Amino acid sequence: MPKVDVVNLDNQVVGQLELADEVFAAPVNQDLLYEAVRHYQACRRAGTHKTKERGSVAGSGKKPWKQKGTGRARVGSIRSPLWRHGGTVHGPQPRDYSYHLPRKMLLGALRSALSAKLRDGELTVVQGFDIGSPKTKEFRQTLDKLGARKSVLLVENGENQNLERSSRNLPRVKLVPSREVHPYDLLDHERIILSQATAQKLSEALQ
Repeated sequence: MPKVDVVNLDNQVVGQLELADEVFAAPVNQDLLYEAVRHYQACRRAGTHKTKERGSVAGSGKKPWKQKGTGRARVGSIRSPLWRHGGTVHGPQPRDYSYHLPRKMLLGALRSALSAKLRDGELTVVQGFDIGSPKTKEFRQTLDKLGARKSVLLVENGENQNLERSSRNLPRVKLVPSREVHPYDLLDHERIILSQATAQKLSEALQ
């Protein structure tokens, strides 16, 4: 079982924690990570793109000129796609890009992402996010002590209003509850900070 140091908010080691091999020392499956990221981004797409087809373009339905005798090409409508300001042929229409990803694939990608972060030394376990008052400047200093200077993902087990208020205005700092953590978030942030209770919960739930 992999062992990690448990630190306090001053980055002082206060203990060690044993994590499950199946969750934090699993083989990193690049294919599963790719599918999880692709699924996440597809579900976020708005799909509101739309072009006007022939029936949606404003214009008269009258035939511009008679069919024969003018020497000009045959035309039935000024909304023809061949004309300027005419309709668009086979243009994009509103659609839903989301699709179903099997739960086992998502959990496998989550194990791979956690294992990769621990292997690369980008995962920190803190004893707890015990913040006395919601102060953004003080919390920024706390993150600096923990070596989290770029993008940071905070994962907490339950509701913590002081932590939420302290971190929400910091750029590239995101707080998610343990039940909503996603492989995309783990890969999108350089440093992952888990509370001890969260690490134990993930270690048990993802086996």
